[in-house]
Amino acid sequence: MKDLTPDRSTLDPIEIASRDEIVALQVDRLKWSLSHAYTNVPHYKAAFDAAGVHPDDLTALSDLSKFPFTTKQDLRANYPFDMFAVPRNQVKRIHASSGTTGQPTVVGYTENDLANWSQVVARSLRAAGMQPGDLLHNAYGYGLFTGGLGIHLGADALGLTTIPISGGMTPRQVRLIEDFKPKGITVTPSYALSVLDEFNAQGLDPRASSLEVGIFGAEPWTNAMRTEIEQAFDMHAVDIYGLSEVIGPGVSMECVETKDGLHIWEDHFLPEIINPETGEPVADGEIGELVFTSLTKEAFPIVRYRTRDLTRLLPGTARSMRRMEKVTGRSDDMIILRGVNVFPTQIEECLMASPGLAPHFQIELSKPDRMDQMRVLCEAADASTNRADAGKTLASRIKQTIGISVAVDVANPGQVERSQGKAVRILDKR
Repeated sequence: MKDLTPDRSTLDPIEIASRDEIVALQVDRLKWSLSHAYTNVPHYKAAFDAAGVHPDDLTALSDLSKFPFTTKQDLRANYPFDMFAVPRNQVKRIHASSGTTGQPTVVGYTENDLANWSQVVARSLRAAGMQPGDLLHNAYGYGLFTGGLGIHLGADALGLTTIPISGGMTPRQVRLIEDFKPKGITVTPSYALSVLDEFNAQGLDPRASSLEVGIFGAEPWTNAMRTEIEQAFDMHAVDIYGLSEVIGPGVSMECVETKDGLHIWEDHFLPEIINPETGEPVADGEIGELVFTSLTKEAFPIVRYRTRDLTRLLPGTARSMRRMEKVTGRSDDMIILRGVNVFPTQIEECLMASPGLAPHFQIELSKPDRMDQMRVLCEAADASTNRADAGKTLASRIKQTIGISVAVDVANPGQVERSQGKAVRILDKR
């Protein structure tokens, strides 16, 4: 793999500023953001008043813990536009969640919000090793989902040439990679595996492709999957993080030169880690639920938003801003099976360490009697795999590492449903 480390002279000064400078900027911006939300969003005024706090009570970052959390339920209760802090005619862009699990959550952006979004995404793409003039294959979905258009916005700001292919139609994805020869690809990690399968199906060597870096996000993925993808494509695989409620992609980014966690762009987004059970803040370095407060958003300020993502905060390395460890899972995706907490990423790690199996899987939950049962649906890497032996090996590894007994079904190659965007990992039939 090529060395894609960016020239430090091209970085934004705040990326390598001192911690004192970063904190001073955060305090100033946080005071503004809290006041902006309190003054212009009835939900925040009511929530702050009920908690007995006022924006003027904040004099240091530690004072933020006095303020109430915001949850997805709050956003749904104020559907569609009641969380906006500016008149609707000042909102230049609207995005929304799919709403498949309830009322959609709607977010808005002013012209200045879009400018800030473009800059943090451009910063992220540069941290991945992309440079002005490079060609980017953008396979994130376009539309109400923030992924495709958010990445495109930042690619334009950085001066990239963007191929807006969106998701799906995998044979065409491979054809355009072969024909257009992009340097980078932005895509969900599970869909990258589908693209890899298509390379092999077409008899093409993915290591001979033009791709030098894959920028993966929108779902949890493991370092084992990173290794799989890097070896298959002979390219760097780095993590990007974001969520629409905070801004979209570009909240934090892994630097290609270190790949040691995602640097949070703390001049725009203030992170906290809390105990998901008690809501109390935990110290940097301890695992808990990630919470974000926006510092510069005008249309849709967000105060102490509970992401449900589980991670921990670490000191900066390649940049001065703190890192968040790769997300291990979501507290609302956690499976409690016979008293044991299980995350899909743990099953993925066991699968990736088991010989003879492809990296495609789903988890089926059922309750045929009084006890919950888990079945892992996976597939053989090729026709030579002894599927019965491979299934026993995976079941044994899961038992040894996670402590639960599961059934494993190993299908023939190609029989597990492929991702066309975000992977559907859990089939709950209870």
